[in-house]
Amino acid sequence: MVFRVFRSSYADVPAVVAPIHEAVLGRAAEYGDTVALVDGANGATVTYRQLDAFHRRIAAALADAGLVKGDVLALHSPNTVAYPAVFYGATRAGAAVTTVHPLVTAEEFAKQLRDSSARWIVTVSPLLEVARRAAELAAGIEEIFVCDRADGHVGVVDMLASTAPEPQVSIDPSEDLAALPYSSGTTGVPKGVMLTHRSIATNLEQLAPFIPMGPGDRILAVLPFFHIYGLTALMNAPLRQGATVVVLPRFELDTFLSAIQEHRISGLYVAPPIVLALAKHPAVAKYDLSSLEYIVSAAAPLDARLAEACSRRLGLPPVRQAYGMTELSPGTHVVPLSAQNPPPGAVGLLLPGTEMRILALDGSGEDAGPGEDGEIAIRGPQVMKGYLGRPDATAAVIDADRWVHTGDVGRVDEDGWLFVVDRVKELIKYKGFQVAPAELEALLLTHEAVADAAVIGVVDEDGNEMPKAYVVRQPGAETLTEDDVTAFVAERVAPYKKVRRVEFTGGIPRAASGKILRRELRDRENRSEE
Repeated sequence: MVFRVFRSSYADVPAVVAPIHEAVLGRAAEYGDTVALVDGANGATVTYRQLDAFHRRIAAALADAGLVKGDVLALHSPNTVAYPAVFYGATRAGAAVTTVHPLVTAEEFAKQLRDSSARWIVTVSPLLEVARRAAELAAGIEEIFVCDRADGHVGVVDMLASTAPEPQVSIDPSEDLAALPYSSGTTGVPKGVMLTHRSIATNLEQLAPFIPMGPGDRILAVLPFFHIYGLTALMNAPLRQGATVVVLPRFELDTFLSAIQEHRISGLYVAPPIVLALAKHPAVAKYDLSSLEYIVSAAAPLDARLAEACSRRLGLPPVRQAYGMTELSPGTHVVPLSAQNPPPGAVGLLLPGTEMRILALDGSGEDAGPGEDGEIAIRGPQVMKGYLGRPDATAAVIDADRWVHTGDVGRVDEDGWLFVVDRVKELIKYKGFQVAPAELEALLLTHEAVADAAVIGVVDEDGNEMPKAYVVRQPGAETLTEDDVTAFVAERVAPYKKVRRVEFTGGIPRAASGKILRRELRDRENRSEE
């Protein structure tokens, strides 16, 4: 069988065979008193020299507490200036960091703790009760630390005063895990994505030619560090190059716009809902955003017309897009900043050292013809090690030749630009966050008044995908309302997973195997919109 393999037009880059803390902070002494991090809320700063010293003291304190190589530390926090120091401190001490959404419920958090076999938690005082409850449910947690201060818990400030020796841990960058984010992959419930030091560090080297940055550049970190996009684009990449990262704990439009104005932000890495706000919201006109040089959008598809409206309003070059997935550390494609007239809607060109195939959608294993739509498959040094403890799920995504079957449908034009046009996978992306329909369906079925349920993604008036539930009531449960269903789910999941719409139906279409026929539900949805 002859494959049609697309290869990058950029020269290969050498694999970065180094621990992630060395790959990112190896030049910290050179950057010295350059400001690495700024707290966007109170203006507090951390220099590169301080960040290097802080993460080493945190590593010493964690090792002194009993953390050893191979442990997993759960980092459960919104964006703060302490987040990078804790992350790199944990990896220097030999741990893998499993990043946790700050808005998870205790039950969801406990599932991740159990699945990852985490022994340590670092959280923040406002989230401490959730972390404590999760630790009780999961069992096996040695200690809960806090990034700020809380009675009865060691805080990061206490760690910085540690006089324990810095641990000298032997790390194999090609085999040892640096990060263990959770992703639903192409389908199913969240799984631990095993990312090695080498895969993450090499992906940073692959990305460098596309979006160069350095001292003097000011990046606004509003997307969450716990998400692989934020971890790479807003933490690892800028700190590796000597840029200054202004940190915000969450997206609030006026705070976001004020930070761009006050801190003279030069680069934005965002998701499509923020592009929408920049293009349409009247508040934008009240702020001086003239410092902005570029915007990159990723994590979900961006409509070409919306991208053009945003760049035109702000007087900027076209909004760049990027493409990837957690399982790919995450980047595979970026529209280079240097591109003069990238085609509208393109998500980018292949990164150095990355290969791609476009697989025919008939399941034959053959490649799609030139210009045809097909499933995107990727191979390269940024591919994950696999899903933690799930060899079958790993084999379903990574084939024998190491091609990752992304579940996304795309096409490539004659100049090598990739366009993502649809998704094979069932995953819903709500404002860039992954929502697994199977997880919500399983939850809905625990309601005593629900006989059956299916969840699909539908698009609202602003072009955002969101979860919609089709629900079959139990006999005699005719009083069950849409509000009852949405409230039931909202009480049990993180806010981004909430069911946003409910439609009651007489039955859920299923195949003989029992699999939900989501396409039929999508077709029904499309007919109702006509």
